[in-house]
Amino acid sequence: MFAVYAEGFSPDDPLSGLAMGERPDPEVPEGWTTVEVKATALNHHDLWSLRGVGLREEALPMILGCDAAGIDEDGNEVLVHAVISDPGWRGDETEDPRRSLLSERHQGTFADRVAVPRANLVPKPASLSFEEAACLPTAWLTAYRMLYVQGGLRPGQSVLVQGAGGGVATALITLARAGGLQVFATSRDEAKRARALEMGAHAAYETGARLPDRVDAVMETVGAATWTHSLRSLRPGGTVVISGATSGPNPETTELNRIFFLQLRVIGSTMGTRGELAQLVSFLDATGTKPLIDRTLPLADAREGFAAMNDGHVFGKIVFTR
Repeated sequence: MFAVYAEGFSPDDPLSGLAMGERPDPEVPEGWTTVEVKATALNHHDLWSLRGVGLREEALPMILGCDAAGIDEDGNEVLVHAVISDPGWRGDETEDPRRSLLSERHQGTFADRVAVPRANLVPKPASLSFEEAACLPTAWLTAYRMLYVQGGLRPGQSVLVQGAGGGVATALITLARAGGLQVFATSRDEAKRARALEMGAHAAYETGARLPDRVDAVMETVGAATWTHSLRSLRPGGTVVISGATSGPNPETTELNRIFFLQLRVIGSTMGTRGELAQLVSFLDATGTKPLIDRTLPLADAREGFAAMNDGHVFGKIVFTR
């Protein structure tokens, strides 16, 4: 089958390890099944894999990709939940210390077919195209969990989304607005701030700008570059939810005095559960909300999508189709 895979690592030139071509059909352990992939989405996780983060050299060659929407062996239209937990694990899959994502220990979704545990399949509603559904299992699920599970936000509350533009940030803006929140966004790029307003943000500011009012929560995926601004943007008792640190994990100052004096909550968030993915799908189906797609490319042109993400020239999700 045709696949896009990692055959090597390079921290400085990740695309040098990217390969395309024929790979063996997926092995199907007991309790697993296969999905014919109709659409799959690119994530920063895939670039990090090509840099050698989270992927062992002995696992190469590894088919990349976490997200997929397609057709299962029974002819059903489905989404694939990308978190693979230990077969004996019970409870929140994201808390399993032995969990992994597709394309880490098990071959990923950038292929004609992918093997996954049967329990990882979620029905795709007719209201979402395969391309739209493929955006959900990583970036959109991460955003949903940040806002409504870890953040515990409710209609009428306010939220700041740092770094508008990427897949998680655009999902945060869209889901927050659809959920009745007052939404603010930041970006260094004027064009991206304008796009954030078009998507539904009530206001957009240059990165680091002082907000007119402090917010109930900040969704933080940027890290060191925005950490101080995130904490200073919170009202007393507010919450910052962190799911990434693209600018680096170690800010110059932790602002501990501010955290304890204002009784701020700092909460980590990673991916989401299969149940939360089903909730997200129902949320979108009920509200008519659609993922923002930056571009759709044939899987054979995946290198173009990787290059765009590596250069930061993306607003929304990059989707590959078969």
